[in-house]
Amino acid sequence: MRILICEDSVLLREGLVRLLDDAGHEVVAALPDTVGLQDAVAANAPDLCILDVRLPPTFTDEGIRAALGLRATHPELPLLVLSQYVEERYASDLIAAQGGPLGYLLKDRVADVAEFVESVQRIAGGATILDPEVVAQLLTRRNRDERMLRLTERERTVLALIAEGKSNSAIAELLFLSEGSIEKHITSIFQKLGFEQDESGNRRVLAALAHIENTTNGGLS
Repeated sequence: MRILICEDSVLLREGLVRLLDDAGHEVVAALPDTVGLQDAVAANAPDLCILDVRLPPTFTDEGIRAALGLRATHPELPLLVLSQYVEERYASDLIAAQGGPLGYLLKDRVADVAEFVESVQRIAGGATILDPEVVAQLLTRRNRDERMLRLTERERTVLALIAEGKSNSAIAELLFLSEGSIEKHITSIFQKLGFEQDESGNRRVLAALAHIENTTNGGLS
């Protein structure tokens, strides 16, 4: 897999290059900031782009703005955004933008190399994976929305697990339920949220979270 990295920390950037190389992937570019990012993507045609949320020069939202820019110019390019803390507003912006596969993970997840590499591969393969802490905050902030209030506690748990990228079988195992029961819960969830069933659980969760985000008191402040 061809991967482009945009990360200002030399240690993390070089660490990502090393672990991805060891996993058999090719890092086609490793940039310290967003200068030249669009040109690098156009020149190297990566299969996945990894970006830090906070990049030079202001270390505020450069990474998110760059990710949104790539959504506009390369809408199908899988993106993995790394953040030091839960940046709920930024996660919401990316979710609302929709587009290709998306990952939003806290940097702590990189420490578990095997799980991180698996996440990278799944995102490049079309999955959307949101960090459990990001999902928890998004769903907590949406609790006052009437659509979320229609869900049972079990349905909220199932929705959060799907948003984290868990398969139906994995959710069934975690909750000690049959896959048939999980499928019924998912059907109920999206009926209550007003969404049609489709083949991509991750995309349905993104759509649901984006819909809730954009219609709850005008969004996040």
